[in-house]
Amino acid sequence: MGAEIVKAYRVTLPPLLLIGRRYGDADRVGGGFGVHWMEWFEKGRFAALEALPAAPAFEGAYLGAMRCPDGGFEYWIGMAFPEGTAAPDGFEAVALPAADAAVCWLKGREETGELYGQRAEEATSARIRDEGWTPAGGWVMECYACPRFTTPDADGVRILDYVTYLR
Repeated sequence: MGAEIVKAYRVTLPPLLLIGRRYGDADRVGGGFGVHWMEWFEKGRFAALEALPAAPAFEGAYLGAMRCPDGGFEYWIGMAFPEGTAAPDGFEAVALPAADAAVCWLKGREETGELYGQRAEEATSARIRDEGWTPAGGWVMECYACPRFTTPDADGVRILDYVTYLR
């Protein structure tokens, strides 16, 4: 069947701070960053971030945030927080500017990979264009919200939020 977008809407995000760790193309394993996510869970890295006051805009969700500054590529694993939040030892931080953003709920099966990668990006980009919105070319984020993503339905289907900054 493949993944499908079941909801799309526009939001205004306040300035935020993304706290986590930055990865680049050289950190890809098998073309992606899944091994790093597994490492985060195995080493309990999210516990230090979950102890901080989360940004309501992201409901305390885990983020996989991507951007291409200065022609490079960055993939961040972390969480969003209010400006001024201090990053715990061992973590980096980057400012997320205030912006309008599109949120697309992509429904599918995690184990097939249909929620990730180029096909997922193309589907959300097409929906954004269909809505008449224009991507800003900055941040795109996978937002692993609870319970939409963390609790699959009876058929094993989850919803992954894709957040794309808009012009």
